[in-house]
Amino acid sequence: MALHILIVDDSPAMRAFIRRVVKLSGIGVDCYFEAANGAEALAQLAMNSIDAVLTDINMPVMDGETFVRKMREDGPFQSTPVIVISTDATTQRIHTMHELGAVGYLQKPFGPEQLRCELDRVLGVRHE
Repeated sequence: MALHILIVDDSPAMRAFIRRVVKLSGIGVDCYFEAANGAEALAQLAMNSIDAVLTDINMPVMDGETFVRKMREDGPFQSTPVIVISTDATTQRIHTMHELGAVGYLQKPFGPEQLRCELDRVLGVRHE
């Protein structure tokens, strides 16, 4: 199964790193989409078929909390799985993001196997 992944982070270097980690994980990704903030991510979701979103929290224009909240308010995006990737892994932050609708959470830094396991769990699919 080839996936369409949306990577949302204000750092171009972090977006490139996440793409590289996804590739190293062995997950079959057909297409990567990118956004530097939540507003750009919502536009990407409106234009493309996305299987999973990997998002940071702290971003300008629209942060990850607002982005996930807006995704869950908008009918077409309510079921798109969101995995948060952030340096902030406090219990409160993780709880807040899950309450907003994120289904996964990874703390930076992370490795290919951690990301693969989280995507497998969230998508309920075994990627060969």
